[in-house]
Amino acid sequence: MRPKIIGIVGSPRDGNTKFLVSSALKECEKSGIDTELVHLGKMKISPCICCDKCRDEECCVIDDDFQKVAEKVIKADGIIIGSPVYFGGVSSQLKAFMDRTRYLRRKEALKDKVGGAISVGGSRNGGQEYVINQIHNFYLIHGMIVVGDEKTMHFGGIGWGRKEKDAEKDEIGIETAKNLGRHIASVVLKLRTARSHSHI
Repeated sequence: MRPKIIGIVGSPRDGNTKFLVSSALKECEKSGIDTELVHLGKMKISPCICCDKCRDEECCVIDDDFQKVAEKVIKADGIIIGSPVYFGGVSSQLKAFMDRTRYLRRKEALKDKVGGAISVGGSRNGGQEYVINQIHNFYLIHGMIVVGDEKTMHFGGIGWGRKEKDAEKDEIGIETAKNLGRHIASVVLKLRTARSHSHI
């Protein structure tokens, strides 16, 4: 079975964040990796209500689209999460998804998967690194392997855009997103090879 990387778009809009996450996934595909894009803004994912039922159940008991996304990330080898900057942090759509993964952490379901982050701000220095740091913290709490973009050696894909297609003209943002895609693909493939050899 070929490795797979899931791209999660944490934006309510169909615009800049989706474009950059898609750009990263296209680079992954060049390495022979299967990809899938998940757009949280097109789904219904309610916030965590801290009912604590996930401590005893095998999954979150809230019935919405979260379970569909959870199943995809559990099966994936890598995850690329993108979010616009909202008041120096991730979007509410993405935060709701993150908070609902509590039971996945208890089961160590995401442990040793590879994670990368992309963020889009309304200006070049619009808080993108804060958002990426928040996504990285999410990965680390799940025991994942965090990577940044190769060559440019930033925290991840860092884009700029206010209007719907601004990111398509942002050469720096596109470059860092593509570099992230290449880096996460190379790490996923190296881990896949190492794990297959360890079972010989």
